[in-house]
Amino acid sequence: MAAAALPPLVVLAGTTASGKTALSLALAEQLAARGVPAEIVSADSRQVYRGMDIGTAKVTPEERARVPHHGMDLVDPDVPFSVADFAAHAGQALAGIAERGAVALLVGGTGFYLRSVACGLAVDELPWDAEVRASVEAALAADGLPALVAELRRLAPTRAAAVDLRNPRRVVRALEIARLRGDAPLPEPRGYGRPVLWLGLRVEPPVLRARIQARARAQFDAGLVEETRALIARYSPTLPSFSGIGYAEALAVIEGRLSLEEAIAEDARRNVVFARHQATWFRREPEIVWLDATRELPLGEATMAVESYLASLS
Repeated sequence: MAAAALPPLVVLAGTTASGKTALSLALAEQLAARGVPAEIVSADSRQVYRGMDIGTAKVTPEERARVPHHGMDLVDPDVPFSVADFAAHAGQALAGIAERGAVALLVGGTGFYLRSVACGLAVDELPWDAEVRASVEAALAADGLPALVAELRRLAPTRAAAVDLRNPRRVVRALEIARLRGDAPLPEPRGYGRPVLWLGLRVEPPVLRARIQARARAQFDAGLVEETRALIARYSPTLPSFSGIGYAEALAVIEGRLSLEEAIAEDARRNVVFARHQATWFRREPEIVWLDATRELPLGEATMAVESYLASLS
């Protein structure tokens, strides 16, 4: 896309439960009050699935009415969705945001999604083969995730080091690419086309752990088990989309493998581990301006940073 067709882009990154959603809503409304319309593009690989609302911490319909959102409810849980699919959707959303003269807030914790847009990763150049993908997925079902991880480490150790090896979807896709092109480096990023502001939320570990634990309990209290029960009435529980944190634990409650308290504890444990992985990923992003969100949302700092960024574009 030409720079003229691209809106100013503010990336809001951070680990799970760091306050990204709350800050993005407050920031968008603060900007609108100052005459700068803003729209949010969700960069969350789970929020693309329709019907998966509680376990992915989607914004509510009321919150979407406050600020326009994109990147959510794009496909049903049984439809494969890749980073290339997200990049294509985000490109269309950004074009519309530019036409409306608004600022785009790219918000999420899925680092690869953020990079695909803000860094212009050439994800459409990555190889894809239906037979190889089917073979990898069959191996996952027959041999389990550890076998796939072992093969990925053998074929593409560099890529394996950069992939969330606990995420079956990411491992399947990485192994598909490895079988097709070995450990060759990924295509060079093309860039966004104009300057990008990267903001990141940092929360001290003890506070983050407490937030994660409280959110896990709140999601189960809000009906995560019931949401999962309704979903598996329509879709196979063996789908990769049900391997996500929260849904796997809710499924274990439904099947009698975990008690409710055990499921909440396991949900929180997995999210703490996931947050560590996210933090490691984001430490590799040199452009991020980090804001401390341990005690309160840094709305003032974020607003000042965005206003300074927008002034630099004029």
